[in-house]
Amino acid sequence: MKSFPVAVATLAAVIAAGSWVDLRGQQAPVQTQPQLPGAPLGGKGEGVFPAIEGWGPHTDGTNTILIGYYNRNRDQTIDIPIGPNNHMDPGGPDLGQPTHFEPGRAYGVFSLQVPKDFGNKKISWTLSANGLTTTVQFSLNPPYWVDFFKNSANGNTPPTVRLTKDGPVLSGPPKGYAQTLNATVDQPLPLTLWVSDKPNTYDPEEGLPENLRSRGRGGRGGGPAPDATITWRVHRAPANATVKFSEETNRLSNKGDINAVMEASTTATFSAPGEYVIRAQANDQSGDGGGGDQCCWSNVLLKVNVK
Repeated sequence: MKSFPVAVATLAAVIAAGSWVDLRGQQAPVQTQPQLPGAPLGGKGEGVFPAIEGWGPHTDGTNTILIGYYNRNRDQTIDIPIGPNNHMDPGGPDLGQPTHFEPGRAYGVFSLQVPKDFGNKKISWTLSANGLTTTVQFSLNPPYWVDFFKNSANGNTPPTVRLTKDGPVLSGPPKGYAQTLNATVDQPLPLTLWVSDKPNTYDPEEGLPENLRSRGRGGRGGGPAPDATITWRVHRAPANATVKFSEETNRLSNKGDINAVMEASTTATFSAPGEYVIRAQANDQSGDGGGGDQCCWSNVLLKVNVK
């Protein structure tokens, strides 16, 4: 089972003469205004680009297309409501895509479940921001195949997430909303998840004499690096509304117990009534986007109805 690295399995940030170039030469999204190749990120006024992370089987046997985005604005968070400027086709305009786009690269924020006989069909996502329009087509293109649940190079697997300490396990690409909650404007809503993560099963030092082995595995088991990290983000929000998290990031330690179930908590305070979606991303020590490989992380989407 092969898992492709980020440089291969994602759309690259290479802008050239009116088109956004994919590293493998596949169809690139069309852009209404050109940007110079290698142009630095702008503070404001840049576009937002859909990005395919890859596709592969989910735990229920369906094929899953995992999708993220790249907001090329350093200082501009952009809200694009579902509609003419944010739509997916066919079957849309709303297929669960975000409407809230924070600066930089966001990995695997939502997924599309497609049947095994999807074949060479395509689904497109069109985004228009700051006068720039891009469209990306997603398909089951063989070079984009990824095992979301195991990195064959080192045996790494994504963190598992639970809504309660003893609840069902969620892992890998998000499938719909994991939970629906109710909240009140300006009243903090407690959010808690329970996270576990196993160390890599492949030991690159296997066979080496004991005196040549390093101690530990990449900082796991009490090292300075967290064993898992939960990052809280807004996926959808009403126009002009804001969400304030008491903790945007939970850095979790298993204290030497690889079977530990670690608690990640924050509160979210909503500025206006309406429907919101919160995204909780669970990363292990491989980091965002698997640290260069599309496995292994988990995203959980929480729907919140605010009055």
